[in-house]
Amino acid sequence: MRYAPPVHIACKGIEMQKILFVCLGNICRSPAAEAIFRNLSPELTTDSAGTSDYHIGDPPYAPMQAAARARGIAMEDLRARQFAAADFLDFDLIVAMDHKNRAAIEALRPVGVVTPVILMAPLAEGAGTSDVPDPYYTRDFDGCLDLLEAAATGLQRDLATWS
Repeated sequence: MRYAPPVHIACKGIEMQKILFVCLGNICRSPAAEAIFRNLSPELTTDSAGTSDYHIGDPPYAPMQAAARARGIAMEDLRARQFAAADFLDFDLIVAMDHKNRAAIEALRPVGVVTPVILMAPLAEGAGTSDVPDPYYTRDFDGCLDLLEAAATGLQRDLATWS
């Protein structure tokens, strides 16, 4: 199931050069999404953040790094940071890993700022879910990476049609 049309309408005509991926702690899903997407689209500026302050300054979670490294995805250079309202002004598109993250992001939206906030999972062809499950809790790092890789490919494809 593809993401709902309002997202495409919100993104249509906006040049997406700077993309921020957001999850809860910024140690599993969002840094993996950032690393995957920067490999697909190195010409774009990417970053990742967490809605919580649990892991500020920490590298990605070791089991996630190991699973990513096995696929040739480097993410050891990344460090966790917390999402801030200023991110709405610094990025053209914000991609949340689940509904709770999206709600936390939207709660910080400055008045009048229209930066689109979309969910990652529905960008994957046939995902069947709207949330990227958190492997910190599920322990399914490979399943998470499978979904993120498919969604990143979908995002790359969609960006070409949105501009």
